[in-house]
Amino acid sequence: MYSTILLLHLLGATIWTGGHLYLVLAILPQALKARAPERILAFESSFERVGMSALLVQVATGLWMAMKLQPDLANWFTLATPHAKLIMFKITLLLLTVLTALDVRLRIIPKLSPQTLPSLAVRIVFVTFLSVLFVVAGASFRGALLFGLFL
Repeated sequence: MYSTILLLHLLGATIWTGGHLYLVLAILPQALKARAPERILAFESSFERVGMSALLVQVATGLWMAMKLQPDLANWFTLATPHAKLIMFKITLLLLTVLTALDVRLRIIPKLSPQTLPSLAVRIVFVTFLSVLFVVAGASFRGALLFGLFL
């Protein structure tokens, strides 16, 4: 069962992070150069259903795996173990992602224009950075990355 949950989690991470990297590396530079926010909106409309589904799969599977590693929820907040530190780090990344997404939805998108496109670009780059940190943190559960920063 754990292997299946981990596979779903990794597939979700691949879609979420890969989509954001593609947005930052391919779509965003073109949109900024052309001052064309509609390019970002077109990508968003095609990616949103798949991307948000992938994020929801990551949250659900991540919580399941966190409960397997640290069954006592209170331990997540003590930061007493390497796993607890990584769980809190990933929860923090998730909260930052959600807050940024809300900011974009409520403040940036309603006023999106060629003049406000740079504000959206900053947030897109930030969420992409957060998604890469999610991957790094996930790999760190097996000690593969972060070279002792959390472990």
